Amino acid sequence: MISETRPPTILCVDDECTGLLMRRKILETQGYRVFTAENGRAGIAIVSAEAIDLVLLDYMMPDEDGGIVAKKIRGMKPAIPILMLSAVVDLPPEVLAHIDRHVVKGQSPLGLLSAVAELLNSGSTFSDTGAAG
Repeated sequence: MISETRPPTILCVDDECTGLLMRRKILETQGYRVFTAENGRAGIAIVSAEAIDLVLLDYMMPDEDGGIVAKKIRGMKPAIPILMLSAVVDLPPEVLAHIDRHVVKGQSPLGLLSAVAELLNSGSTFSDTGAAG
């Protein structure tokens, strides 16, 4: 549950530093508190230590892909919405089973922000269309 006294906290997990920093800046300008992790292991450690309201997770990462990370997060804290951000349009069913929404990389920042706000405000609503809204 999101606290009334603090802004929503988002964890961004992506092995691509430029995209990670860009998303952090976009989210922070909208008032979100943002943690970043450059790999799944670091992301899982943050989820276990912090009050995270939403995870924005890349799919294609070395070591553990976003599907594995999403499954681990679901096992730890099943209520946290997971937004998968990926260039992969057709994610495997075993990945879709552990995420709430899939947004295709390359969308405008407004599309990403819309998907984030939707999940934070209305809970889990999976859409694999790549379109926000």
